[in-house]
Amino acid sequence: MANHQHSHCEHHHPTPHRQGRTFGIAIFLNLSYVVVEFSYGLLTNSTALIADAGHNISDVLGLLLSWGAIVLARKKPSERYTYGLRSTSILAALANSMLLLVACGAIAWEAAHRFTAPPEIAGLTVSTIAGIGIFINGLSALLLMKGSKNDLNLRSAYLHMAADTAVSASVVLAGFAMLYGNWYWLDPVMSLIIVTVIVIGTWSLLREALKLALSAVPTHINLSEINTYLSQLDGVTEVHDLHIWGLSTTENALTAHLVIPSGHPGDQFLDEIVLTLKDHYAVHHSTLQIELESTNHACALTQIHHTAPTHHHHHH
Repeated sequence: MANHQHSHCEHHHPTPHRQGRTFGIAIFLNLSYVVVEFSYGLLTNSTALIADAGHNISDVLGLLLSWGAIVLARKKPSERYTYGLRSTSILAALANSMLLLVACGAIAWEAAHRFTAPPEIAGLTVSTIAGIGIFINGLSALLLMKGSKNDLNLRSAYLHMAADTAVSASVVLAGFAMLYGNWYWLDPVMSLIIVTVIVIGTWSLLREALKLALSAVPTHINLSEINTYLSQLDGVTEVHDLHIWGLSTTENALTAHLVIPSGHPGDQFLDEIVLTLKDHYAVHHSTLQIELESTNHACALTQIHHTAPTHHHHHH
């Protein structure tokens, strides 16, 4: 039975190189499109195009982050960075969301000024450029769809691209409306709608990134459920110093002290706990400390965990 030991450390994603190439293509496509879209936004006086370019640059940032996270997560831990560089994905998500909110503010400010005197806008050009956007975003979404089933990082990139396709479509319609109806006010309205969409999406990203940066328990993890699971294990009389935090945007770590008066239960027992935490509770790196009885191992910091009265085991 000992042969399964430590096998749980080896399950890494298959084909990260193919994934990397997919990201490379998507980033290249989107980056070239952003340049074109932004230039034409300035040429045609369209804030909607500029807003959409802002939106797309945010996606390029998002794609770069997801890509960078995949690359950096593979970097071997060093003597100084014992966790490798996984947490760069958290910093990147934080930076990305803050940048985006600033960009949104700038676009909204410009759009608000336009309501008083909407400039004439070359509607046909706007529609054409946004039309190319539908194609590029759609293609990127298709490229990313493959891996998006089981990878959170990829899924967010994929959903972003899918949402963008819809945004580009609405800009195309606005372009035609301006072409045939001279409704130039539609342009700032469109850009404000796009900005609202971005802010709503970014707000949750920012909150999530902040939580991870502050070593909070990640949103999709239920601490009390894990606490209950550990407490009910054979021979465990008490669980304390339970900490769960995110190592990156996709991986989580846990440390806990288990009080087991009957002594060390053996490596296989521990391996099984680690495996269960990984498979059922989305915790990829667990460190467990075994203690024989409930003395004052627990430091003052963890008093919050003591809901049950502490058990004292007297040995004669």
